[in-house]
Amino acid sequence: MTSTLASASGTFAIGGDLTVNRLGYGVMQLPGAGVWGESRDPQNAVKVLRRAVELGVTLIDTADAYGPEVADLLIKEALHPYADDLVIATKVGFTRQGPNQWIPVGRPEYLRQQVELSLRHLGLERIDLLQLHRIDPTVALEDQLGELVALQAEGKIRHLGLSEVSVDDLVAAQKLATIVSVQNLFNLAHRDAEPLLDTATANDIAFIPWFPLATGKLAQPGGPLDALAKKHDASPSQLALAWLLKRSPVLLPIPGTSSLDHLADNVAAAALELTDDEFTELTAAV
Repeated sequence: MTSTLASASGTFAIGGDLTVNRLGYGVMQLPGAGVWGESRDPQNAVKVLRRAVELGVTLIDTADAYGPEVADLLIKEALHPYADDLVIATKVGFTRQGPNQWIPVGRPEYLRQQVELSLRHLGLERIDLLQLHRIDPTVALEDQLGELVALQAEGKIRHLGLSEVSVDDLVAAQKLATIVSVQNLFNLAHRDAEPLLDTATANDIAFIPWFPLATGKLAQPGGPLDALAKKHDASPSQLALAWLLKRSPVLLPIPGTSSLDHLADNVAAAALELTDDEFTELTAAV
């Protein structure tokens, strides 16, 4: 394996000026169970982060809510000072009340606080990509994005994105700010966000799919992923990632894991190319 394996996935310029290898890494699995509390093996988490960068990953996705704060501190411990080509995308706007509990809070003063804390915990002077983790339905969108735009004008945020939104949400947000990325649930088996993906593709907006490896019944013996995996001498997860990479040039998958072996397996998907017929077969399998 070369140290630039993720580069086989090609590149995409987020916002036109943040060029990353399309296959990235998400840190959501590094904190404790339910994305809550300390990592069960902090030393291993640091090793996984460092190995991801060694394998050519240049986009790392995190959020203040992961832990909360646990993932950000692990990133800083493992990778700071950061390589010039490493983009750390983070999110604010979700509060945590315990394992697997998430409540959006979009009050301007809270969003500002969390951006400031993210800068501190990550050891950054500016966040390259800051995404609103969820739109808070109890706060005017103008107030939520307005505060982030103000932070952007202060030089604390480079680019803005949104997470788990509809096409209508994106259109409304674009009237208030320059939105360069969206992050929604999207994978081979769950494609409800295809209208948003098509809009993002048409407008050269990065689409960062979370939970990209949902394979389920598709990977069972005799299923379409299983048969094609044997043909390519690959894992079903690799095929699921290869499908995403072929689906649209704006898709930036961020498979997460706390396992060094799974990390290597995921990154190796960057070099797997599906034929048009294979892509069509997998697309039709769901």
